[in-house]
Amino acid sequence: MDPTAAYAEAYSGPVPDYLHDVARQTHLRTVAPQMMSSRLQGRLLALLSTLQRPERILEIGTFTGYATLCLAEGLAENGRIDTIEGDEEMAFLARRHFAASPYADRITLHGGQAQTVLANLLGPYELIFLDADKRGYPDYLPSLIERLRPGGLLLADNVLWDGAAGAKASDKSAAALHRYNVLVHQDERLVNLILPLRDGLSVARRVE
Repeated sequence: MDPTAAYAEAYSGPVPDYLHDVARQTHLRTVAPQMMSSRLQGRLLALLSTLQRPERILEIGTFTGYATLCLAEGLAENGRIDTIEGDEEMAFLARRHFAASPYADRITLHGGQAQTVLANLLGPYELIFLDADKRGYPDYLPSLIERLRPGGLLLADNVLWDGAAGAKASDKSAAALHRYNVLVHQDERLVNLILPLRDGLSVARRVE
């Protein structure tokens, strides 16, 4: 790990014990544990959620549930999370992690393809986190903005794609992420900030 990132992680927190367990199990039981949000990104997600105090959160792409549980830290008193995961094995692991957390009764995991599931999740949501198939990001955007309450936050992970998401991107995922970034930047309903944290985190706020 980059020494600067390691230093930032060391002095960011605290991190709940159940998240350490999620991270450990993700590294033991998955072939791509790097897909999990980092400790530093997780603390940022928790902070943004706490500042927002959302009653409803939507997450597209659960993986093993680490980011979901970070977002859950900021839920309003009666708040809930809808999270979508298309991989049955990852959904099984995530459900186990949720059950062992303080938020077991406040998270609903929807199995299946995101676009199909989204048709039945109408919102509005105060916070949306997009971390699904990268080539689909531009297609998700209209329906996510539609479901986002004015004043709400739309977060999207991996938007820099290891620096490849430029105007001349040849990789299809990088090109789709660049298109997503352009669409967000040009949409008058959103104000956006891209943070060069890990693989890039887009933080957009709906202003109308």
